[in-house]
Amino acid sequence: MKKNILITGGAGFIGSHVVRLFVNKYPEYTIVNLDKLTYAGNLENLKDIDKKPNYIFEKADICDSKAIDELFDKYQFSGVIHLAAESHVDRSISDPMAFINTNIIGTVNLLNAARKTWLTTNNEQRTTNNLFYHISTDEVYGSLSEEGMFVEETSYDPRSPYSASKASSDHLVRAYHHTYKMPVVISNCSNNYGPNQFPEKLIPLAINNIKNNKAVPVYGKGENIRDWLFVEDHANAIDLIFHNGIVGETYNIGGNNEWKNIDLIYQLCKEMDLQLGREKGTSEKLITFVKDRAGHDLRYAIDSSKIQKELGWKPSLQFEEGLRKTVEWYLKNDVWLTNIVSGDYEKYYDKQYVKR
Repeated sequence: MKKNILITGGAGFIGSHVVRLFVNKYPEYTIVNLDKLTYAGNLENLKDIDKKPNYIFEKADICDSKAIDELFDKYQFSGVIHLAAESHVDRSISDPMAFINTNIIGTVNLLNAARKTWLTTNNEQRTTNNLFYHISTDEVYGSLSEEGMFVEETSYDPRSPYSASKASSDHLVRAYHHTYKMPVVISNCSNNYGPNQFPEKLIPLAINNIKNNKAVPVYGKGENIRDWLFVEDHANAIDLIFHNGIVGETYNIGGNNEWKNIDLIYQLCKEMDLQLGREKGTSEKLITFVKDRAGHDLRYAIDSSKIQKELGWKPSLQFEEGLRKTVEWYLKNDVWLTNIVSGDYEKYYDKQYVKR
């Protein structure tokens, strides 16, 4: 069936993997990638598919309601996969308004445009083929102690401006479902890692610093625990939920890979020494403990049994294998990483696209 699907934030880390998967897997769909191209948006992530006939890029800001309405009028989207978001906790602490505007106001703009396109004045669906899929984070659930895991029914308890803004957008998506009968699904995922991640995040930052013999900063004593999900596994889960998820439901997506930050860094140091041909223990000398982040949640852990049982998804990689593949990618794509660090990646858009 021919469909026009809107993927927001498709030039970002997770979004680019989702766009690539959908463009290649569903040639009958037209995939419209909407991205503002902020610092974390990089069209080099998609240069392998940017000439595909079923791929379209649109540069716009989800905070611009007029632009969003015009795109819905132009393409008559039947589905939305909403990934566009400000996502770095440290940045949310220094600049919370950027997160409130993008993550809350931007989401409402998309919901309003979808509502006008898909629903009648009586909130009845014009067709049954519409879906608004909102991708969120496990951080909305707050912090865990050493025991237990987040499930879909876990009460929200966000601790940072970032997680609070995502919690708000989750609530708004559910409110539009209950109030206006908007067909929606939500997923909450654990920490993603893998190729194309912007090097402000822990793993690519550490890889880049180790490669250049710079200090590898670790908050506090490195005791904070995260569940790590390989980004391609996440993209496959999004595909399953978009096509087979039940309207109104929430699905948690986790990697079943809990690691203390310091243990992760030790493992990464070993992998970097191996792949760079350095003497064992060389990279560990770069580890530098720094003052802990404000409101740093102790532990996140996702119970993804619902999506595994109902949709048949499961993570394909354990962390050691995924980390090895990730390190290999960054070392083989040194130009990509160098362009990111220097800012030259921003020139790719001007070379490849006429601004709309």
